[in-house]
Amino acid sequence: MQKPELLAPAGNLEKLYTAVRFGADAVYLGGKDFGLRAGAGNFSHEEMAQGIRFAHDQGVKVYVTVNIFAHNQDLEGLIPYIETLDALKIDGILVSDPGIFRLIRERFPQLAIHISTQANNTNWATALFWQEMGAKRIVLARELSIQEIREIRDKTTLELEAFVHGAMCISYSGRCLLSNYLTGRDSNQGDCAHPCRWNYRLMEEKRSGEYFPVEEDERGAYIFNSKDLCLVEQIPALIKAGVHSLKIEGRMKSSYYLATVVKVYREVIDAYWKDSVHFSFDKGWLEELGKVSHRHYTQGFAFKKPDAEDHRYETSAYVRSYDFIGQVLEYLPETGEMRVEQRNRMSVGDKIEILPPQGDFISWEIREMKNDQGEPIRHAPHPQQIVTMVAPAQKIPPCALIRRAH
Repeated sequence: MQKPELLAPAGNLEKLYTAVRFGADAVYLGGKDFGLRAGAGNFSHEEMAQGIRFAHDQGVKVYVTVNIFAHNQDLEGLIPYIETLDALKIDGILVSDPGIFRLIRERFPQLAIHISTQANNTNWATALFWQEMGAKRIVLARELSIQEIREIRDKTTLELEAFVHGAMCISYSGRCLLSNYLTGRDSNQGDCAHPCRWNYRLMEEKRSGEYFPVEEDERGAYIFNSKDLCLVEQIPALIKAGVHSLKIEGRMKSSYYLATVVKVYREVIDAYWKDSVHFSFDKGWLEELGKVSHRHYTQGFAFKKPDAEDHRYETSAYVRSYDFIGQVLEYLPETGEMRVEQRNRMSVGDKIEILPPQGDFISWEIREMKNDQGEPIRHAPHPQQIVTMVAPAQKIPPCALIRRAH
C-alpha cells in the first residue's frame, strides 16, 4: 500500500497555480488540440511551458490529455504535437484511442501513457490488456465498485487512477452521443453541450404538441440529471483497494472550487496516512465541500448501483451557499493589511471567511477598504479591482481566497 497521488484539474494557468498551491501532487490539463474539454481555457504552448516549470519546481507532476476519438484528419498533426509535449518534459499523456496509443508507443516509447476513462476500463482483463500493451496507468471507469477495484488491483501491476469528486456522466465512461444528436456538438471531440442537465417532458406519438410531465411536476423532469460524485468519506477504502491516484473532475470549474476541493482531499489523505489506526473522519470536511458550487452529492457506484436517490429529478440547479469574492495578493506586515484582488462585489461590513492553502479558514469582517490610490471606499464593485483592507492578526499568505456566505 502506498500513499496515493492527489490529482487535480487545471483548466488554465491560474487554476494550475491554485491546484499546486492548495496541495495537489499532480495536475492534468489540455492543450488547444486533441482534448475533451473544448470549453475549458486550455493551454497555449507558452502557457504550458510556464505551467510545467512552475509545477515541477514544486515537485508536482503534469499530465496532458490527448483523449479524443480521432478521425483520419486528426492524425495529421498528432506526431508534431506529441514532439512538442515531449520536449516540455510532461510526466504522462492521457489517451483513449487505440490508434493514438499505437502511434505514441512507436514514436515515443519513453513517454508514460495513461489510458483515459473514455476507453471504458471496467474490468481486470481490460486492465491486463493495456498493461501488456505498455500503458503505465489506467483511469478506472466511474461505474466500478470499490470491490471491483480491489479485484483489478489483485490481478494487475499497472497504476490505477480513480475519480473521487465531481460531475457524473449519464453514459458509461462518458461515451455519450446525446449532445451530438440534439445540438451537433460532439462530446467525444471535447464539445459536449451537457443536454443531460436539460428539462424533459414526454410526448405521445399521435398527440403532437401535448406534453406530459414525466414526474409530478408541471415544469417537466430532469430525468438524466445525476448528483455529483463525492467519495471524500471513502478515502481509506480507496487507499486499501490499491488506488494509486485520486482524481478530481472539473477543468471548467472555478479557481475557488478547485482550491476548496483540493484542500479538503489533501487534508483527508494526509490525516489518514499519518495515523490510519486512529483516523476519524471530520464532518467539517464535508461542510467545506458544501461551500462550493455543486449538485447534491452521491457516492456513485462505490458500494451499490445508483438508484433514484442518486439523481435529482426536480432541478438541475447548483447548490450555491457561498460566493468567491476575492484573492489575497500580498500581506503588508508594516501596516497589518492585505492587498486583495476583487472577484465579486464586496463591501465594508461584509462577514467573510479567508481560506489559506494550509490550515483552517479564518472568520473576519471587512472593517475598512481603500482603493489602489489609498482612498477610503465602502464598496468594491469593479471586476478584479485591487483593494487594501485590514487583515486578521495572523499573517495571511498570498493566494489565500476570500468567500462570503449568502
